[in-house]
Amino acid sequence: MKTIALGSDRAAKIMAVRATVARIATIDPAWANANVVARRVETSVPAMPLTDWQLMQGARERALAAHESLQSRRLEADIYVGLEGGFHSVSIEGEWHTFLRGWAYATNGEQGAFGAAPSISVPPHIVKAVVEGRRELGIVIDEVSGGFDVRSKQGAWGILSRDLVTRSMSFELALIAAFAPFYNPKLYT
Repeated sequence: MKTIALGSDRAAKIMAVRATVARIATIDPAWANANVVARRVETSVPAMPLTDWQLMQGARERALAAHESLQSRRLEADIYVGLEGGFHSVSIEGEWHTFLRGWAYATNGEQGAFGAAPSISVPPHIVKAVVEGRRELGIVIDEVSGGFDVRSKQGAWGILSRDLVTRSMSFELALIAAFAPFYNPKLYT
């Protein structure tokens, strides 16, 4: 049985890892009944990442911190995973567009891979409240939606897509991509 260590204790991220592992198990029985271990970890990236670089760095740091956390307890996992969500902005013909995006990083300690989640456009008034107000998206989305701790439930993804895609679901695609070298090793070695 595989053990997957996640560098986060957020419910949506744990659900994403469990759902992804179950999906991979349909094509690779070695992933069936995998044990998911979640660890709260710290990273050097801002609480609200605003670039792909920060998102990727945060995901990688979370995976490596999960590895260190288990190692310090003389435990280990088969794969260590980090997930990071935030903003990515681009200028097209002088007009700025900001997207909510997530990144995953998976490593077995020797080999590592990134995977990106899909992106969804973020309304300018929400971007302004986050960026100019120097606030986390989770706090702003709670205010905009009238909800409480939305990030632990459907997330901003759920609010923006009217629950057609949740935070957890967006991370699942990033995880499928990041796990590819581990469930499809013939093509990645």
